[in-house]
Amino acid sequence: GQVGQVGSMRHALVVVTLVVLPLAAQTNRIDTISPMAPELAAYGSHAVGVRTVTVTDRNRPDVLNTVEGGPIARYDRALTLEVWYPAALEPGQAPGGAYRGVITRDPAVIVTLHGRAVRDAAPARGPFPLIVISHGYPGNRYLMSHLGENLASKGYVAASIDHRDSTYDDQKAFSSTLYNRPYDQLFVVNELARLGAAGSAHILDGLVDGSRVGLVGYSMGGYGVINVIGGGYSAASVTRSGAPPNRMLEARTAAAPSYRDSIDVRIKAAVAIAPWGMQVGFWDADGLAGIRTPLLVVAGSVDDVAGYEKGPRAIWEGAVNAERYLLTFLNANHNAAAPIPAPAETWGTNGDRPAAFAHYADAVWDTVRMNNILAHFATAFFDHYVKGEAAARDYLALVPHGKDGVWAMDREGRPQPAHTYWKGFRRGTAVGLSFEKRDPDRR
Repeated sequence: GQVGQVGSMRHALVVVTLVVLPLAAQTNRIDTISPMAPELAAYGSHAVGVRTVTVTDRNRPDVLNTVEGGPIARYDRALTLEVWYPAALEPGQAPGGAYRGVITRDPAVIVTLHGRAVRDAAPARGPFPLIVISHGYPGNRYLMSHLGENLASKGYVAASIDHRDSTYDDQKAFSSTLYNRPYDQLFVVNELARLGAAGSAHILDGLVDGSRVGLVGYSMGGYGVINVIGGGYSAASVTRSGAPPNRMLEARTAAAPSYRDSIDVRIKAAVAIAPWGMQVGFWDADGLAGIRTPLLVVAGSVDDVAGYEKGPRAIWEGAVNAERYLLTFLNANHNAAAPIPAPAETWGTNGDRPAAFAHYADAVWDTVRMNNILAHFATAFFDHYVKGEAAARDYLALVPHGKDGVWAMDREGRPQPAHTYWKGFRRGTAVGLSFEKRDPDRR
């Protein structure tokens, strides 16, 4: 009997091991596609490579070392980028890899993320359109790594910025972020178009089509995106509390003569996720009327950081001269769609790191589900407006409220005349979402 018990114990241990190891292997994955994910959330046909690149903007105005009334200090502003791209894997080379040493919202917690990208893989033959990704305050280049990988698998080069003075381990006065966001985004567009051009002799040589660019910005990244695409700041924002010294924001106000010339026609489309600033007066009607770039605003309806009705929704309504869309996650807060799933280490022991965990999570929505929905709509939006694929528009022509869509498919899965359910969504999975469109009013 004792031998039998030992054998049973051994068997039990084997069973436990078989169950636990696959779960452990899933820790901190950024590439999970839920069975309920919409169609375009799935990874595309390209293998994905990733490289870390540093670019430096020489002689940038230095907000933090400029004193009101004194001369503008200057410095060389280095930016670290995570760059994902379509890859040509070697025979037998498996997709996937780890992002090690990733700093989290609690800088004392360093984690490893797992995804589809292969570090320094040989690139596929380009060029490919460029998508620039800009995190919040604070954040870092890994915060939207799920989207960077996903878009690269679909034939884009996606570059995510570590914004100095605005990362988890380098968070400084807010005035720097207010000033630098649009300049960082424009500089990265210009620099990657240059480094990715054929004949550059850079590791990105021939990989980037700088004539076709999209932007993604979350929170303060969204604030920068709105300004980059034509949303000039209001006059009041120049002197508000916490603004950079010496009226440094003035050059990017709607009234500045040189601002209009800064609008980059290579930027074909922009996604602003929970864009911050409207609720505190950074834009007015004249400023938002300057936006002519196709715009997708993504927001949670109970956002208590950027607002909703007076924040992202008001930006969407005010961009009267742009073809624009508003994707709303009903009852989601500020973390709607953008952040990666909370790394396991930010849960702590028995959930004792609530602040770190809450930076990534939402009280109502599952993060993987939101990431998948964002990937679906970003794919359709950029495929249509950046790549010019007409068929992608069908995924953007939807009844406004997901719950109102009618599912009417025959047994072979063909839509019937009464079918109005959101294209690409499985039956019942558009509930909790709204997707609204406005056409430009070319005045």
